[in-house]
Amino acid sequence: MTDPTPSERRAANTSLGELVGEVTRDMSTLMRQELALAKAEVTDSASKSAKGAGLLGGAGYAAGMVVLFLALWAALAALVGWGWAGVIVALLWAVIAAILYATGRNQLKKVRGVPQTAATLQEIPDAFTRNEENR
Repeated sequence: MTDPTPSERRAANTSLGELVGEVTRDMSTLMRQELALAKAEVTDSASKSAKGAGLLGGAGYAAGMVVLFLALWAALAALVGWGWAGVIVALLWAVIAAILYATGRNQLKKVRGVPQTAATLQEIPDAFTRNEENR
């Protein structure tokens, strides 16, 4: 006859109610931890998304300013001529818009969703299978 495993000895000395209570407490703790992890990951993803979206909005605003700042073109025209004044103003705002667009796009690429929560949720069914100690 083989010696009982530690889990079998404990099960023999513990009531069914205590075992069920322990499992219930463990499941409750696991669910609370998973919810806390998901909340932290969603907060991080939302923050990165908002930052990227704001930068993309800034890029759109700067692109619109290219049109509005053509008035500056008229003022510069007195100094360097109509052609060069228009080129200077348009290039200035095109560069600003390109920088904001690139920065916003990079911020949005950093958003990963909730990968750690998804990975740990996939491990939960394994917690219900027997471990090596009890085989």
